[in-house]
Amino acid sequence: MKKTWMIIIFAAILVAVLLAPFASSSPDGLEKVAEDLGFAHKSFEAVDSPIPDYVFPGITSERLATAAAGVLGTLITFILALGLGRLFVRKNAVE
Repeated sequence: MKKTWMIIIFAAILVAVLLAPFASSSPDGLEKVAEDLGFAHKSFEAVDSPIPDYVFPGITSERLATAAAGVLGTLITFILALGLGRLFVRKNAVE
C-alpha cells in the first residue's frame, strides 16, 4: 500500500513539474466575466497567499517558479488530505 501512495505522489509531482509551467496566463472564467462587466477592480484577497499567482517567491525563472509552486501545492494538499484522513479514520475506529 505504501508503494502505491509513493507512486501516486510521484506522479502528481511529475505532473506539477511538467505541466504547471504551460498553464494559461489568461484570466479564469470568473475573472474574465468581472473584467467584461467592469467590476474586477472591486475584488480583494480574502486571505494572503504564500504563493501569489502561482509564482514561487525568490525564483527568477517564471517557468521554474510556477513548477516549484505546483510541487509545494501538491505536497501541502497531500499532507492535509493524509492528516484529515487519519483523523477521521481514528475517530470512526474508536466509535
